[in-house]
Amino acid sequence: MKALVLSEYNRFDYQDRPEPEVGPDEVLVRVKACGICGSDVHGMDGSTGRRQPPIVMGHEAAGVIAQVGGNVTEWEKGERVTFDSTVYCGKCWFCRRGEISLCDNRRVLGVSCDDYRLDGALAEYVAVPQHILYRLPGDLGFERATLVETLSIALHAVARVCVSPDDTALVMGAGMVGLLVVQGLRLAGCGKIIAVDLEQDRLDLACRLGADAGLKADSVDVPAEVLKLTGGRGADVAVEAVGITPSVNSALASLRKGGVLTLVGNLSPTIELPLQAVVAGEITVCGSYASQGEYPAAIEAITSGRVNVEALISATAPLSEGAAWFKRLHDREPGLLKVVLEP
Repeated sequence: MKALVLSEYNRFDYQDRPEPEVGPDEVLVRVKACGICGSDVHGMDGSTGRRQPPIVMGHEAAGVIAQVGGNVTEWEKGERVTFDSTVYCGKCWFCRRGEISLCDNRRVLGVSCDDYRLDGALAEYVAVPQHILYRLPGDLGFERATLVETLSIALHAVARVCVSPDDTALVMGAGMVGLLVVQGLRLAGCGKIIAVDLEQDRLDLACRLGADAGLKADSVDVPAEVLKLTGGRGADVAVEAVGITPSVNSALASLRKGGVLTLVGNLSPTIELPLQAVVAGEITVCGSYASQGEYPAAIEAITSGRVNVEALISATAPLSEGAAWFKRLHDREPGLLKVVLEP
């Protein structure tokens, strides 16, 4: 099969590789479309340490079942599917509670780190365990289905804050996850949504997708503007989708006393946190990682059109051209959001 291989940091080779072996509890999926995730773009240069070459990256994918393992009884060849990016065991204490993103034995497709190596879906075929599969309705195209994984992450982050119609929510970062969080907050019935980013075109898109206001972080005092928009009280909740100290601290400074901050961005492994402000303001801080069963809701929201993912797809290209698209994303080409590759 053909695959896009990160052969060394910052170098991709489109090459022939053996088809994955299919275990008794696995299925072989012929990949029809796979999105390039921001984590892959950050991983290609070695900055995260979680894409150690050689590795086939890619975990935002959809396709058709080409082969089933001997123990597989609920899936058949020819079915249209997507799959979770997290390979969870289903047996540990966390999995039995439904907290699959916290699985003691979790692995992530397309990741190679010190603990494990698991090739992903930037290839013609990928083998995945049957228990992480989800069926796709016939009217959901493969290109749009690549956004199911990212939307599930956004919906999980929204579920962590439990918004109400009276709430004002702040979304820090209008990248892929942030733009889907905006739509998820709107679906959850949030009263007012304020998006923050450094790029005006992304703020304009956030407002088209459901935000009530967009604040350009390098042009205004974000906490002061949020206070103006909330009658001097501050936002009730904030979802931080960047993961760097200035963004997190700006979100904290924009919250009302007793507010909730959910951290979903993790661009930086560590940040400086104003502890006194958290303690004195009784701020609830929670993390949000991957998803915990939000895939069916994500599939329904995209299929029904209640979440607009077409607006987020900047380009669809052959897998053979993947190296060039990775470079364009890594160089932060203006206007590029999601790039979908087709084997």
